[in-house]
Amino acid sequence: MPHKVDVHVGQKIRQRRWLTGMTQQRLAELVGIKFQQIQKYETGANRVSASRLWDIADALDVNVSFFFDGIKTEEEEARAHAETVPADLLGDKEAMDLIRSYYSIPEDQRRRLFELARVLSDVA
Repeated sequence: MPHKVDVHVGQKIRQRRWLTGMTQQRLAELVGIKFQQIQKYETGANRVSASRLWDIADALDVNVSFFFDGIKTEEEEARAHAETVPADLLGDKEAMDLIRSYYSIPEDQRRRLFELARVLSDVA
């Protein structure tokens, strides 16, 4: 059974790759491996070595720490299940489509949209 950190790192690789519109094949080419290995990393089936994670971060234009953002302790995970936001929000295709669309909006308009969403969520 994969370790939860390996699964989390794999999900973050997939999330970033998907948000940038990059295919598994393209990422694999940039890193110098086969796309099947990217698939295994993204599912957590294979662990990503430190040097490989460094190369992936470079190819996806993020810091290595990005892949560890959001890892929760068991206590934090228990609290997260009690919240109204689904725990696997990043696994939800509709949510990911919304995020991708959001970041394609020019920054000044995006900021106004964000403020509107914040106001609407406070009202609800």
